[in-house]
Amino acid sequence: MDPLAFVLALVPILWLVVVLLVFRFPAWKAAIGSFAIACVLALFVWHLPAREVATASLEGFCMALWPIVLVIIAAVFAYNLCVSTGAMGVISRMICSISSDRRILALLVAWCFGGFMEGMAGFGTAVAIPAGMLAGLGYRPLAAVLMCLLANGVPTPFGSIGIPTVSLAGLVGLDPARLAFVEVLQLAPFFMAAPFLIVLVAGVGDSQNVPVRTRLSGVGLVALVSGVSFVVPTAVVAAFVGPELSVVVGSICSLALTALVSMRVERAGGLDARFHLATEAGEPVDPRGALVAWSTFILIFILLMGSSKLVPPVNAWLARFSSTVTLYTGDDPGSLSFAWVNTPGVWILIAALVGGRIQGAGAAQMGRVFAATVRQMMPTVVTMLAVLGCSKVMGYAGMISSISSFCIAVTGSLYPLVAPWIGMVGAFVTGSGTSSAMLFGLIQSQAAEALGADPYWMVALNELGVAAGKMLSPQTLAIGLASVRVVGKDAELLRAVLPYVLGFLLAMSAIAFAFA
Repeated sequence: MDPLAFVLALVPILWLVVVLLVFRFPAWKAAIGSFAIACVLALFVWHLPAREVATASLEGFCMALWPIVLVIIAAVFAYNLCVSTGAMGVISRMICSISSDRRILALLVAWCFGGFMEGMAGFGTAVAIPAGMLAGLGYRPLAAVLMCLLANGVPTPFGSIGIPTVSLAGLVGLDPARLAFVEVLQLAPFFMAAPFLIVLVAGVGDSQNVPVRTRLSGVGLVALVSGVSFVVPTAVVAAFVGPELSVVVGSICSLALTALVSMRVERAGGLDARFHLATEAGEPVDPRGALVAWSTFILIFILLMGSSKLVPPVNAWLARFSSTVTLYTGDDPGSLSFAWVNTPGVWILIAALVGGRIQGAGAAQMGRVFAATVRQMMPTVVTMLAVLGCSKVMGYAGMISSISSFCIAVTGSLYPLVAPWIGMVGAFVTGSGTSSAMLFGLIQSQAAEALGADPYWMVALNELGVAAGKMLSPQTLAIGLASVRVVGKDAELLRAVLPYVLGFLLAMSAIAFAFA
């Protein structure tokens, strides 16, 4: 155990914490600084030759560009194009027309639709869009954001077509489908709890003294169905297909079953009239209009499922269009595999273009939206490049080993208790499940090896903590407040969400230790 090496190895991470939270640097500038510090330390403290620093960085950059950046741009482009064509407005009207109960509407919008947006696009859309919808329906702005924060944390490890989990599996050399399934098992209690918490917040309304029993009256079954119908399909898809579509399928199943049960409960007169929400009747949507509005997402689903391991002949044929390269020139280099066709980013881009055409978008409109998307996402692209470069340099130099060996020496067999907190810190600081995975995934993997623990369980604990950290991240809070046009309420929102986050973390530590 070398305390000095531990402290020095932490400097790139501490830099991120300080400049993001204290000096409020943009994430891309903070990430570049962290990468530069890691390179300097690798060169002059860990004595990694300059050539190895350069090739380690190159490996990180390439891993970031394909498939992470490709998926990010494709997913956000698909969403932005649906906004541009008006398809998202149609989808919103369809969801909001299902019920007039404020608790059920909150479930449908924040939990089901928010989960769908996280699975498809991520990067703040799953908080911003549902929160804006809820505020527009008449919910108190801070309550609308709080409900979306509670809904958004749990599916984050599978956001943007599973990029956090896919990237983490690639970084530590684990099977992504198996890792995704373990993550779902760890997150299952929180998938079940989140709908109930959303109902409790939605049931407060303008009065702060509504008993818990009253807030759950008539909708307890709806909340239970909403959670079960989300987590079970998510687990099945994660196990047999992989992380890419797990939350997408889970959210669609949850939306369908929540809507079905809600309509039956409402028709049976089982809902408390005090929770009725007066909403303006929007223009009705016919089946053709609904199909057009959902076309992009239907195509994404078909293409990703059709090219997955569920269709072995297609999957095997597409696997031929791939390359494996070794970039790092030092000892024990890792290899990078590039799937040039059968990668989610390619299929999402194709689906977006075809779906956009079905929705009436011409080439000029698509070009404008794509260019705007690239400009919008450039800070995120730079952040991903810097974070992945930093992670690879720290890993090859031995800095990750210094951190993990010190943590294990201090905590010993109790390490699983703190593992989710490490993932939480990464998501809290960066606002990204992917960035947290890239920063701390190797630490969790090396801890598992040192303790003789199951690497899938230990690495998955990082993303378990991400589910809590994402709710608390200053970036996420800012996105939510901006979407409901509220300024200067960051501290109030933080105080509101903090008890839920602490409760989640304590439960996560208990789960981590009990089953390690």
